[in-house]
Amino acid sequence: MQNSEALALAAALLAAAGDLTQRINEGVVARGFEVRPAWGFAFTRLAPDGATVTELAGHLGVTKQAASQLVDEIVRKGYAERRPHPVDARARLVVLTERGWACMRAAEEAAAEAVQSWIDVLGESDVRALRDRLGRIAPYGPVRPTW
Repeated sequence: MQNSEALALAAALLAAAGDLTQRINEGVVARGFEVRPAWGFAFTRLAPDGATVTELAGHLGVTKQAASQLVDEIVRKGYAERRPHPVDARARLVVLTERGWACMRAAEEAAAEAVQSWIDVLGESDVRALRDRLGRIAPYGPVRPTW
């Protein structure tokens, strides 16, 4: 593959990822949740068992201070709560609340709608093949915002 073709592929993948992120966020907002796209990346790390701020920072590729500010915001909005850590008395575990889980379900529905538009263009078997091939070259996680 020539450099120009590789660049075109990279641009197409980045455009698809950006469009998907935007469409999922818009779908979540349309379902009544006040969120920012970066929160979805945090929510995926908090589900299913929670995480410390340090773990969340590592997942998102940000400083501990930035992750702490994000946690403060999602706690204030009622999407997460801080709990005592089950094995480390010095740490706090950040877990999704029922509102946070409802937001995750809304994101799943919005993602299904977004992917359906790909199915409408490519067909279901091609989209499944795309998922499988992308999974071989980019295993699932951590998925980070591009900040």
